[in-house]
Amino acid sequence: MRLNLVIPSLLLYFFFGAAHADEASLRKALEVSFPGEKIESVKKTPYLGLYEVVVGGELFYTDEKVSYLFLGHVVDPQTKESLTSERLQQVKDARRIDTASLPLEHAIKAVRGNGKRKLVVFSDPNCPFCKRLEKELTNVSDVTVYTLLYPVLRGSLPTATAIWCSPNRLKAWEDFMLRNIAPPGKTCETPMDTLIEVGQKNGISGTPTLIFPDGSIAPGMIPAATIEKRLSAASVK
Repeated sequence: MRLNLVIPSLLLYFFFGAAHADEASLRKALEVSFPGEKIESVKKTPYLGLYEVVVGGELFYTDEKVSYLFLGHVVDPQTKESLTSERLQQVKDARRIDTASLPLEHAIKAVRGNGKRKLVVFSDPNCPFCKRLEKELTNVSDVTVYTLLYPVLRGSLPTATAIWCSPNRLKAWEDFMLRNIAPPGKTCETPMDTLIEVGQKNGISGTPTLIFPDGSIAPGMIPAATIEKRLSAASVK
């Protein structure tokens, strides 16, 4: 069985005998490589003097001088299991986004029932899974849904702009997503650049992406029953 190697053999020289680096210094060096990105964690690993770096939900490895960045899997030769996959799952489960840090003043707001619970959704109008999610959300009650337009697919910006520039944004959004009724082709000043920047800064790599009241993240389309369960769990924390 061929295993994925983390470090090509000719690069091993750079890591043997390396002293532990100051993690604060590593963070500063990494900020140069990831300008504008949040360095979520820097952690010393037990293998080859490498440091684990988490940026935007992605996991990299680097040396103490940040001379190289490695994207790949560390594999346990005994069990043949990916230690990186295990860590990625832990990172995913622990990752949080503070909803108070998001520009909800630029959201399309929909109040259902008493609206006590809060759900934030990054959504692209031309994303088929986003449209499926909108149908699921009609079956979730007592929630306020804040939709942040995130037109990252090709050709989505004009549609998102037309929805935002409509006299009734919520109606235009629901008409398009639930009833395939295109919004009038109006243009105006929009917060799209801000929303895309915020999404990228928080590692939102696809749509839809849901953020629950406890800051937990759920990428992709999930059914109403799962949304309801996660809303209830997040509300009691």
